[in-house]
Amino acid sequence: MLEDRIRNSSLQDKVVTPAEAAAFIKDGMTIGMSGFTRAGDAKAVPVAMAAQAKDTPFKITLLTGASLGHDVDKILTEAGVLARRMPFQVDRTLRAAINRGEVMFIDQHLSETVEQLRSNQIGPVDYAVIEAIAINEDGGVIPTTSIGNSASFAILAKKVIVEINLSHSLALEGLHDVYIPTKRPSRDPIPVVSCESRIGTTYIPIPPEKIAAIVITEQSDSASLIEPADSETSAIAGHLIHFFESEVEKGRLDLSLNPLQAGIGTIANAVLTGLVDSPFHHLRMYSEVLQDSTFDLMDAGKLSFASASSITLSQACGERVFGNFDRYKDKLVLRPQEISNHPEVIRRLGIIGINTALEFDIYGNVNSTHVAGTHMMNGIGGSGDFARNAFLSVFVTKSVAKNGAISSVVPMVPHVDHTEHDVDILVTEHGLADLRGLAPRERASVIIENCAHPDYRPQLRDYFARACERGGQTPHILEEAISWYALKEKTGTMLKS
Repeated sequence: MLEDRIRNSSLQDKVVTPAEAAAFIKDGMTIGMSGFTRAGDAKAVPVAMAAQAKDTPFKITLLTGASLGHDVDKILTEAGVLARRMPFQVDRTLRAAINRGEVMFIDQHLSETVEQLRSNQIGPVDYAVIEAIAINEDGGVIPTTSIGNSASFAILAKKVIVEINLSHSLALEGLHDVYIPTKRPSRDPIPVVSCESRIGTTYIPIPPEKIAAIVITEQSDSASLIEPADSETSAIAGHLIHFFESEVEKGRLDLSLNPLQAGIGTIANAVLTGLVDSPFHHLRMYSEVLQDSTFDLMDAGKLSFASASSITLSQACGERVFGNFDRYKDKLVLRPQEISNHPEVIRRLGIIGINTALEFDIYGNVNSTHVAGTHMMNGIGGSGDFARNAFLSVFVTKSVAKNGAISSVVPMVPHVDHTEHDVDILVTEHGLADLRGLAPRERASVIIENCAHPDYRPQLRDYFARACERGGQTPHILEEAISWYALKEKTGTMLKS
């Protein structure tokens, strides 16, 4: 039965239970696990690790591509297994432990983790735990719905544990393009010259003797938690589409635009879905994650090709796509995240990057990670890789949160993930601010009038006018600059009475 999944006969006696595989993991180890935005993640071994820790407590450093599904981060946190975690997460239980200082979280640009591993700045990886649809005749591991950092984890690890997931169809074989950059400082150029470029292998090449254990699973990926578009996200999409139309009229873009990237989440997904009813066609994506909107655009005949590092779908969309995968397969490729997010490739292809902000300030600095400047939300993810190197760097958010108690446009963000130098376009449901070619004082007026919620505009105008009286290239009243957060803590709202 498993011969089509484990095609190297010397590995067929490596099949063990999850508990037997988890027993390889010891205190103090660094573990690399597959998984990128809840897709293609290891599912059985981490749960067995948590069970093992109840009898024999141990702690590890856990590296992934991005977030894990099936409450794995929660389970490992509650079992006390996680000492350090990087480079991204979305779990509430883990987030709380991070903010209490119980788990050390290293928030990284998603293109950087394996670069640091490869150069021995972090690590080494003791075991890689990788989900696969199969192992080929040479011992090569064929991933499932994500590559993320799996390829480099497997190549750099001392040993590899493979989870063969029977719930994933063998039709996924051929989807992947595994390319590992050559060594620095004389690295060859990465030969991706279009979204469609294929430059590597369809499997992760490792010697079969590195595989310590194989676990058989049959559990689907966690469905994405994308919510349907609402009036505000639809308005954001409308403003952005109108902007793209203007760019076409000015000759800066054509109706196929440039390759698109969109961050994970409801707002970015809604913005892309809005392109279904736009005049644009023959669109392409070069992104990190393919969400429902990718396949909505393909089904509408708008999107011709999509390159990413994972596929993360709602249950309904997943059934539609994976139940008829041959319809989409020749229009897709999955790459390692260090290639999907590589600055060289992003700059070469002229990507339009669309990412979500928690908040931004009147000069265009963006906070995408820390609530009130101190409490980690999820992490920077790949937004920085794209923002700094994109042809157009766009950040979107709703203008207020918590029923209007919090303004997403503030005098000064208390934590900066993307400086004003990396931000071109800001969009809320109220409008769009094009910051290109504007000095800080010019940016402030455009952001306040176009993006801020009307309830907060008088406060922002007042702050900016008084700050300008003090002077400076970037005027501020430092003793007031982040006082809105103290006001919210005291009164429950940033609005002054």
